[in-house]
Amino acid sequence: MGIPSDNLVHVKSRALSEETPLLRETSPSECEEDIVGPEPSSAELFLVISSVYFGIFLGALDGTIIATLSASISTHFSSLTLLSWLVSAYLIANAASQPLLGRLTDIFTRQKGLIACNILFAIGNLVSGLATSEGMMIFGRVIAGLGGGGLMAIPNFIASDLVPLRKRGLIHGISNICFSTGAGLGSFLGGWINDVWGWRWAFLIQVPLTMISCIMVYLTVKIPAKKSSLSALARVDFLGAATLIVSIVLLLFGLNSAGNILPWNHPFIPISIALSLIILMVFIYVEIYIASEPIIPIKLLAIRTVASACLTTWFSTMVMYMVLFYLPIFFQVKGLSATSSGIRIMPQFFGSTFTSVGCGIIINATGQYKRLLVIILSLFFVTTGFLTTLSLDGNEWFIYIYEFILGATFSSLLTITLIATISAVSHDHRAVVTSAVYAFRSTGATIGVTIGSAVYQNVLLSGLHERFDGIPGSATEIEKIRNSLDEMFNLPPGWDVGVKAAFDVALRSVFRVAFLCAILAIVTGLFIRQHVLHARLVRHDVNE
Repeated sequence: MGIPSDNLVHVKSRALSEETPLLRETSPSECEEDIVGPEPSSAELFLVISSVYFGIFLGALDGTIIATLSASISTHFSSLTLLSWLVSAYLIANAASQPLLGRLTDIFTRQKGLIACNILFAIGNLVSGLATSEGMMIFGRVIAGLGGGGLMAIPNFIASDLVPLRKRGLIHGISNICFSTGAGLGSFLGGWINDVWGWRWAFLIQVPLTMISCIMVYLTVKIPAKKSSLSALARVDFLGAATLIVSIVLLLFGLNSAGNILPWNHPFIPISIALSLIILMVFIYVEIYIASEPIIPIKLLAIRTVASACLTTWFSTMVMYMVLFYLPIFFQVKGLSATSSGIRIMPQFFGSTFTSVGCGIIINATGQYKRLLVIILSLFFVTTGFLTTLSLDGNEWFIYIYEFILGATFSSLLTITLIATISAVSHDHRAVVTSAVYAFRSTGATIGVTIGSAVYQNVLLSGLHERFDGIPGSATEIEKIRNSLDEMFNLPPGWDVGVKAAFDVALRSVFRVAFLCAILAIVTGLFIRQHVLHARLVRHDVNE
């Protein structure tokens, strides 16, 4: 049952004409304040938030299902190099769609945008579940990623439409609970489904759940479009999105191929990375000089808090995705099943659940986030450092403590950086900067997994050759080990200790790279400024 239209919060906005500049020059003292209208009742808000946050639950469920099953799926196709592309294909598509969603849902309404994203997500999972080749699997992940980006981002646009900024921390905390619940359940459910029915059903079971999400959104989300004319579609920055994605894909091809598919001295490696940087420069040019409404407005990134928060999100997401995708491999190398590995990464999501709302409550009560940010970043940094001490022969219970703290601090970082970003811009630009934050999350996750894969594959290959070169048939056996974790249990006599040591060094190397990213996160986070968090649904033009 939908919310009656006469009781809805109709979010007013100034229509952007062809002459409307993206940023209006204002002095620090100048302030624009539009009272948006009465806030929705608690019952109305509950209905809308429950409906849209179910999509966040599904997106998180999918993410950890893939994290848990990536090794099993890669083994099925006899290609552990597929592991990073399972993630990258999805997240590249996320990065392609999320920056555009703020503009597109302004035009076509949040409801239609979210329904379309649910449908794409369902189609992608159906294709992946039925995949008969690596290419078909990756194609399915791309389609799912286009939709999954909306499942994660559009609910936050809706929250911005309906909830005052000061209460956003609390609402975002609830979204993190939905995310953590889905992620925690996915880590167990993915492994269990794989062990009982096979990995295909982990994708197929998501299709009917996504259809339920579609129906919920259709019945409850009635926020009107902010722009009534389709002429505004011409102002959407498709060129910027295209150049950004081409740049990312070229970078990933170079990093994934280096020392893995091709030797480091192969000309393709420097050429792909150089082309990536050139097209990145083209992207920046498009954003500054061509795009009417840039997907990542460079002028907004010139605001210190926006740039710092985006970079902090970027580096911290790299950390979490390296941990999320390589801890299950760590446990499976120890000899655990997919189900057991999934259960053992659940402490991350328990930590996230317990702190999400708490962080929001603190921000709502105090109107402050900077001091809390410094504490959270410090804990995040120290805990990531402890991960570099992990060993396949070490005590396992320490890992659960590290996971819990890492999940708790990461989820708090997501809340704080999003609140800081949207508090630094006017209401008209909040959907855009929210899209930008999610673009940084997606690209951070993609680059994090890709860097982790490059480090893991290269260090593992080097370690295996160092230990077993010269033994008859070693080249064939090493290739089998790299492409299938199942080969760990079918090793030639005398190989067990050396292979385990090579995996140990490779996994620890990934966690060391994650620690370097955590250092960068804390450095960039310290540049975030405290802004006023308004307690009413108002819009302000702010300038730093």
